[in-house]
Amino acid sequence: MKQIYYIKLKGYKYLLKRDYFHNIGIKGFDVATSYLELSASGLLRIKASYAWDGASGPTFDTKSSMRGSLVHDALYQMIRLKKIPVSYRRLADEILEAICLEDGMWRIRAFLWERGVRRFAGIFARPGSEKPEEILCAPED
Repeated sequence: MKQIYYIKLKGYKYLLKRDYFHNIGIKGFDVATSYLELSASGLLRIKASYAWDGASGPTFDTKSSMRGSLVHDALYQMIRLKKIPVSYRRLADEILEAICLEDGMWRIRAFLWERGVRRFAGIFARPGSEKPEEILCAPED
């Protein structure tokens, strides 16, 4: 009997449907994972089928938060995977704020988001804080 193997995402809200590119200015790294690439020139590629959480904490998702949260989650994942140093965490938080402002978020909300992730989100950049995946098999043996 032929089987398929797949993962069940736990805790994610969104799945990217088309590749997204963003020049983030983090240069000198050559990162390639299943869903993320960062070129030495600072071009970030987030591949279609990348899953992310959107807004976290005591807030909500809006059109002005989607791109920022996508890029921020991708950068934190690279830090967790030790593809870029943890010293880039603060820059990731600043990039979140900049993208949200660019997308029309109110200045005070973007400022509070950046301060909130800087103060409370450090745990999500730590290695080992990846969301668990459970490999499933169908049909059953």
